[in-house]
Amino acid sequence: MPVAASAIYFLNLRGDVLINRLYRDDVGGNMVDAFRTHIMQTKELGTCPVRQIGGCSFFYMRISNVYIVIVVSSNANVACAFKFVVEAVALFKSYFGGAFDEDAIRNNFVLIYELLDEIMDFGYPQNLSPEILKLYITQEGVRSPFSSKPTDRPVPNATLQVTGAVGWRREGLVYKKNEVFLDIVESVNLLMSSKGSVLRCDVTGKILMKCFLSGMPDLKLGLNDKIGLEKESQLKSRPTKSGKTIELDDVTFHQCVNLTRFNSEKTVSFVPPDGEFELMKYRITEGVNLPFRVLPTIKELGRTRMEVNVKIKSVFGAKMFALGVVIKIPVPKQTAKTSFQVTSGRAKYNASIDCLVWKIRKFPGQTEPTMSAEVELISTMAEKKSWTRPPIQMEFQVPMFTASGLRVRFLKVWEKSGYNTVEWVRYITKAGSYEISLMSRANGNPPFLAKVELDEFRFLQS
Repeated sequence: MPVAASAIYFLNLRGDVLINRLYRDDVGGNMVDAFRTHIMQTKELGTCPVRQIGGCSFFYMRISNVYIVIVVSSNANVACAFKFVVEAVALFKSYFGGAFDEDAIRNNFVLIYELLDEIMDFGYPQNLSPEILKLYITQEGVRSPFSSKPTDRPVPNATLQVTGAVGWRREGLVYKKNEVFLDIVESVNLLMSSKGSVLRCDVTGKILMKCFLSGMPDLKLGLNDKIGLEKESQLKSRPTKSGKTIELDDVTFHQCVNLTRFNSEKTVSFVPPDGEFELMKYRITEGVNLPFRVLPTIKELGRTRMEVNVKIKSVFGAKMFALGVVIKIPVPKQTAKTSFQVTSGRAKYNASIDCLVWKIRKFPGQTEPTMSAEVELISTMAEKKSWTRPPIQMEFQVPMFTASGLRVRFLKVWEKSGYNTVEWVRYITKAGSYEISLMSRANGNPPFLAKVELDEFRFLQS
């Protein structure tokens, strides 16, 4: 793993060193002079936060009237270095009462040196959690007279937190009713041709949780992802049950997830933070269940008239419904008059965005509402430019439906006191960039789709 810092300097706006700490001996103590000469005096501070001078790299950030400069001489993890600076500043603010400037640094030299020794070791960041560090660095900083002293909550029985095992949750929490709320929220990104062929499609999702649990519970979440089901079948020495499995891509977890157990058992095990947090994010690129099929037909009748016909098919179950459905059909800028016929919802012309806006407040599943519109255009003497036909855009929200097919198989809560819990699970699918192209094959595909092979997507599935 590349190091994050060989040395760190705190400078004021004049370039004077307020405080510094050397973590490795591969850089000299006078490296800050190179930063002051080649960057600060040449007024290139705002161009790029990463600079190379000689054989050293300088990463710097300005916070209030202080420059924080990190120096490394070897290959370094730049993202880790900047993340360290941001977390360190938040830590200092928690000790200084919310202020971090030149005066706060001058008033807290001893405390800053003590914190710098704790939060980084030989160039590698360590624990930067204010809640944990305040358990054994009890010295209070000199606070600004303009900052209000925050009321710190007591942390009883904090031995587990001092070890760094569960820094995101304090012990001693007690609730009369123990509940867990889990939301799977997905956004569908789609580009579809006017004939119904899918040109580009993916789903980005996240699992949001809100926990009101007493004590230090251990949660275990099971999903119908392919890797997890295959691993479970291997552990139980029996074949996987029939059913749809999901391949999750680009999965990222909250820090509370036990990655060691996930790598070995392929289950999401964690001790949750108290309250609301984002457990994980993921992406799906294959096997997407599109909630809507849109079939538009636009006819240009001469230079002054157009006919627009749009049919929308809701592909999800008949017992489900979508909320807040908005369809925006673009029309030329010289639109003068419109008339509509809709079988559901309301439609109007919005001149500010040059679109026919069709709104359906509640859209049941397995239905096919239609909209027909006649558009009259202003005839101009100027040279007529061909209409570019921007894509149709959709907005919607479908409760209890996931475009990826992801489902929660189980959610188990274990705590040593053995209390009962109530688990709530909700699914929501929303429109991301949900677009239907009005470009016909005769007019040519957009440049970025020139080499895409169009596969016919079959929507009418039971």
